[in-house]
Amino acid sequence: MPLTSLVVADDHPIVRHGLRMVLEAEADFQIIGEVEDGLKVVETVEQLRPDVLILDEVLPGSSGLKLLRQIHDVAPRTRTIMLSMHSSEPYIVEAIRNGAMGYVLKSAGANLLVEAVRSVMNGRRYLSAPFSERAIELYGQRVDSQTLDVYDTLTRRETELFKWIAQGYKNAEISAHLSISPRTVEVHRARIMQKLGISSSRELIRIALKRGILTEDELEFDPAQK
Repeated sequence: MPLTSLVVADDHPIVRHGLRMVLEAEADFQIIGEVEDGLKVVETVEQLRPDVLILDEVLPGSSGLKLLRQIHDVAPRTRTIMLSMHSSEPYIVEAIRNGAMGYVLKSAGANLLVEAVRSVMNGRRYLSAPFSERAIELYGQRVDSQTLDVYDTLTRRETELFKWIAQGYKNAEISAHLSISPRTVEVHRARIMQKLGISSSRELIRIALKRGILTEDELEFDPAQK
């Protein structure tokens, strides 16, 4: 029986351990590498050339969407399965357009990840329920005439925090307003930056101005005085 070689990219050791246990329980699956840093994913895949890459949507140093494009360039035969918490159609369409063969929600059962690996190895795209390939295809056709804005892949909560951050509020202030912990705000802030492919608040503000979320007048207003 030929072995299917896999690389797992996730920044949480416990998650990687769990994925290894699930995948290596299959006699024909072999994990040949693990990556925890987004900056090392492309290099690892190019070096090891796995049959399948299990890719977390957000990794330190880079976003999953950005990595998908790079992986396809250096290892076009590697089939990538995106492991994600996002169930929004825009995010799934963007992942597929960037080269993902599979899209598995983190809330799905372990057996579905195994099913996803087998599907992509047989040349079939795999999408977690409640999504179907036909539904995503139809959605993609509706947006083909325009370039999908990565901003649209933000969750409702991330969109809410984006507006607070763009207005200059600090983590502690946002935490107090939304009744969530400063650590949660920090995690959301990092995810927003990674998804948008930016590294500074200045770039975030530029996006907010471009989309009309923020005005020049609001930029001149000190949020600390609100």
